[in-house]
Amino acid sequence: MAPLPSFAYTDADAEKQRGVRQMKLTATGLLLLVALIFVLATWARNSGAGPWTGYVAAAAEAGMVGALADWFAVTALFRYPLGIPIPHTAIIPNKKDQLGASLGSFVGENFLSEDVVRARLHALGIGSRLGAWLAEPAHADRVTAELSTALRGALTVLRDSDVQAVVGEAITRRADNAEIAPGIGKTLEKVVADGAHHRAVDLICARAHDWLVLHSDSVMDAVEGGAPGWTPRFVDRKVGERVYRELLRFVKEMRDMPGHPARGAIDRFLADFAADLQSDTDTRARVERMKSDLLSRGEVQDVIASAWSSVRSMIISAAEDDRSELRLRARASLLSLGARLATDGRLQSKLEGWVEDAAVYVVTTYRTEITSLISETVASWDAEHTSRKIEAHIGRDLQFIRINGTVVGAMAGLLIYTVAHGLGA
Repeated sequence: MAPLPSFAYTDADAEKQRGVRQMKLTATGLLLLVALIFVLATWARNSGAGPWTGYVAAAAEAGMVGALADWFAVTALFRYPLGIPIPHTAIIPNKKDQLGASLGSFVGENFLSEDVVRARLHALGIGSRLGAWLAEPAHADRVTAELSTALRGALTVLRDSDVQAVVGEAITRRADNAEIAPGIGKTLEKVVADGAHHRAVDLICARAHDWLVLHSDSVMDAVEGGAPGWTPRFVDRKVGERVYRELLRFVKEMRDMPGHPARGAIDRFLADFAADLQSDTDTRARVERMKSDLLSRGEVQDVIASAWSSVRSMIISAAEDDRSELRLRARASLLSLGARLATDGRLQSKLEGWVEDAAVYVVTTYRTEITSLISETVASWDAEHTSRKIEAHIGRDLQFIRINGTVVGAMAGLLIYTVAHGLGA
């Protein structure tokens, strides 16, 4: 399987690998040095150079053993020593998948537990920190700008046709499901009880009077046109004038007399109609039919659909304007929230509780997915490629193990030889 792009062997890895090779040469050179010392010390001891040669030879011999043992241990992590498939060697290539699964389990048990998440988040003091940060005007401006950008982006991505369809369907469905007659009846009942409709009656009477004054001929012509054909014209004219004067007088009295009987009749009619809207089955059914007929008209649907375009344009315009009411209110709200968070312990605790609960929900609900991401990602890596990359990162430190093994082995060999020689003497 090809390595994932995110796990590519980079130039930086190659540079680290060169450092690993240099340390390998150093550790190997030290091994060759103690081997040479051992050969020379052994030759000198056999030549009778003196007892000191035994100490040097013992130290060099133990140093070689330590160097070879640590070379084997370090090499066995990444490959077979000398290419020989010795059991329990080439650990990383052969056990990569098991290591990934173990790493995922370790992370899940020790980092994604509820107690760990809550303790860590509680120690951070998110509420007070966020409050102090938001209380700074520059930070509030930055958050407002970012929110405006995100809002514009979201509104730009949304297709008008889709949103209009959803809005139109939602409004229509909600209106169809909700019976409006009782609500209208209750509202009308309250309006009549409070006398709030009197202004509307005043306006209608005043406009009706003005219209009659301006269109007297039209009224009289309408009356004359409804008269029988056998009546003389002058009689029709007199009747029309009389009807017009009475109608004008009636409207003028309604306009000028708050206690006019006709006004009382209107009050009673509206009160009865309000009651029918709430309790009369036939009236409520007729209102519902009128509502359905109105909603089904294309003009109404066009108005509902076009509402989104108007709202969208208004929001985008407000989001782009630094001095718009929307952005100013958002900034003021952020500053106010920051000031409260910085000083209000109860609000801090509430926010931190929300954050902790959300984080715990995520880690407990998706712990398996998170840990499987680790194990599956490791399993997808190429074994040889993984060994090279890991060795590039930690191989230089591992070569110090070989060096330390050579030095410690030499010291241990010298100590053992000294003790043994002393006891033998």
